[in-house]
Amino acid sequence: MFGSIYVGLSGMTAYSRGLQQVSNNVANMNSSGFKGSTVSFTDLYALNPQDGSNAGGNGGNGVSVGDPRVDMRQGELRQTERDLDLAVDGNGFMMLVDGDRILYTRTGSFEANRDGHIVLAGTDYRLAMLDTEGRPVSLSIDNARTSPPTKTTKVKFDGNLSYTGETSGATDTSFTINDVKVYDAGGGQHVWKVQFDEKSARGPREWDVTITDAKGTVIGTQVLKFSVGGTVDPTTSSLTFAKDDLSVALDFSGSVTSFSAGTVQSLRAASVDGRGAGTLATVTVNDKGQIELGYSNGDKKSLAAVAIAQFREPQKLEQRSGGLFVNNGADQPTLLASDDERVGRVVSRRLEASNVDLAKEFGELILIQRGFQASSQIVSASNDMIQQLFGIRGQG
Repeated sequence: MFGSIYVGLSGMTAYSRGLQQVSNNVANMNSSGFKGSTVSFTDLYALNPQDGSNAGGNGGNGVSVGDPRVDMRQGELRQTERDLDLAVDGNGFMMLVDGDRILYTRTGSFEANRDGHIVLAGTDYRLAMLDTEGRPVSLSIDNARTSPPTKTTKVKFDGNLSYTGETSGATDTSFTINDVKVYDAGGGQHVWKVQFDEKSARGPREWDVTITDAKGTVIGTQVLKFSVGGTVDPTTSSLTFAKDDLSVALDFSGSVTSFSAGTVQSLRAASVDGRGAGTLATVTVNDKGQIELGYSNGDKKSLAAVAIAQFREPQKLEQRSGGLFVNNGADQPTLLASDDERVGRVVSRRLEASNVDLAKEFGELILIQRGFQASSQIVSASNDMIQQLFGIRGQG
């Protein structure tokens, strides 16, 4: 009978610990990156120390809680507003470097620290990236906080220049594109005005192209010609204008046309190369999983790809606070780039939610409660039987 009490107590102890696991899962249902653990119970049988046979007979010696098995299913990827809120859309893990220690995470809010390293917010854990030889390194963006200026060499146009088709000997049509911004080698901005004047008296579809600067000074005038079919004459498809150290080609070789369509003009400066100096404006991760820097001048620069670790048995990773994992005895990971289909990809402005299934946890809660209740009844019934045994001696 005393053995029955110990068996019942083992059940109460096991179900109490199982309740603790369920409680931890439910309490972390809103913790980013948290992975729930599965509750399991195992039966106990004692062995004879002499020969290793079953010393407990067929009755058993109770129950214990099995080792928790972490559920590594991916949680929901929730939208955020921060560029460095990162998550892995797939089965890989981002690698974090803390001195000689390596940690892993599925998601996290990152930031650039004072040294320019990308770190997990509130920690010194640096986000690892792959160098040219595929090794994990922590890179600093301090040397890339500015974007150097580049000189403008080309302005590309597209659209239509409508002509009148008359030969009156005077300027029939005039069209102006204002605020064309070009840059010198030092990043200085110059605002040019491009004026198109039709000269039908000189021939069909001929235009004078005149460039003036912000002060109204004429930089130059050249002739733009179109064929009868409305396409640009190849001999005038590129017109070069120079001032000081600037030499800019106006490129009309693309989709520029000239059709008789009244006074509506659709010609525009579609693109201008060159830019002024820029300062760092954004740090994010692009579609290839690379750290991408955006600058105030519109320039973008891609650094190394985020290192993604793949484990054969991720369940063997040890879960820590803050959605972190450590590799204690699991297999050594394979490091791959973010866009490799075997590990998925790193996505920006996303955080992975907990994968706890609340309905499943409540079902486990009911079973654990019933198991604890039944085990306590075993202890109570055994105690009653012992009391009756003591009573027999008193009656004698």
